[in-house]
Amino acid sequence: MRIALLTYSTRPRGGVVHTLNLAEALAAAGQDVTVWALARGGDAGFFRAVAPSVRQALVPFPDIPQEGVGERILRSISALREAFDPRAYDVVHAQDCISANAVEDCVRTVHHIDHFTTPELAACHERAIVRPHTHVCVSSAVARELADGWGITATVIPNGVEAERFAAAARDGDGRWRARFGPYVLTVGGIEPRKGSMDLLEAYALLDDPDLRLVVAGGETLFDYRGYRTEWERRAAALGIEPIVLGGVAHPELPALVASAAVFAFPSLKEGFGLAAMEALAAGVPLVTRDLPVFREVFGGVALFASGPRGLADAMRAALAVPDPARREAGRALAFRHTWQAAAARHVALYESLRP
Repeated sequence: MRIALLTYSTRPRGGVVHTLNLAEALAAAGQDVTVWALARGGDAGFFRAVAPSVRQALVPFPDIPQEGVGERILRSISALREAFDPRAYDVVHAQDCISANAVEDCVRTVHHIDHFTTPELAACHERAIVRPHTHVCVSSAVARELADGWGITATVIPNGVEAERFAAAARDGDGRWRARFGPYVLTVGGIEPRKGSMDLLEAYALLDDPDLRLVVAGGETLFDYRGYRTEWERRAAALGIEPIVLGGVAHPELPALVASAAVFAFPSLKEGFGLAAMEALAAGVPLVTRDLPVFREVFGGVALFASGPRGLADAMRAALAVPDPARREAGRALAFRHTWQAAAARHVALYESLRP
């Protein structure tokens, strides 16, 4: 089949990571796959090398100074719509709100449900849910949200994980990050409301351990969270703590950063699956997540669950103080069960079921 996978960016974010790995697994299974993406700010390619078996179609999308979020979203949709010709493909699969608005008649993966107050974003989000003819969710929890809110039945196909890549980093024992920071709590996903960044900051302060650092990696996003980050920085100063904010981490460096963490904190308020947390499990790192239905579904039995700063602090303290090799091995095994090959096979079966 000629398959087009569409995503909104070339930069490292969960949906983009998902798109590239799925594309490569589909191509390895013999499908003809093209990934379409907006090349933001002059990007010449994706954040990592892509297998040559996957075609790439990058749509130039220059930055406009002082452009508002709503305007940027609408311009993103327009740029992708004008460049993309759906007639060239047997399957058109949009991976996010922007690409689903650009192509409309498509398969849509709903990674998680957002709740926007900006009118343009709220309308974009609604159209991206109701217009696609077929829906995929990466967890049953999100599928239930679609069913309860819109009466839509989605096919559940969990994420794959590059488990061996992160397990190998743990086996290699590369100590550069630990030598640089000492023991650290790691979170990946940046500083933003959905990631529960403020609660993690408060929880870290409650640990009251001067030898333990808080490291925040990632954070590429379309949205403007400068106000939230300013408040986060002010609160850190008031608490007398100095988190290490790395921003984006080069693709080859990320596994060692994850594998060297003393504990991986994932206090998100809303997620569809938790790919970064599953990568931490592959590396054998203790995992603490917020107590949400989606995390109970995906990580039940291998994570420590908590809510609120005090609960998160207590769970991190327990993870740091009490080795639990059985839980770690169960976490590794779980990560290795989520393969991109299996995800691709289930996508192919879905695509085949849609053919006339």
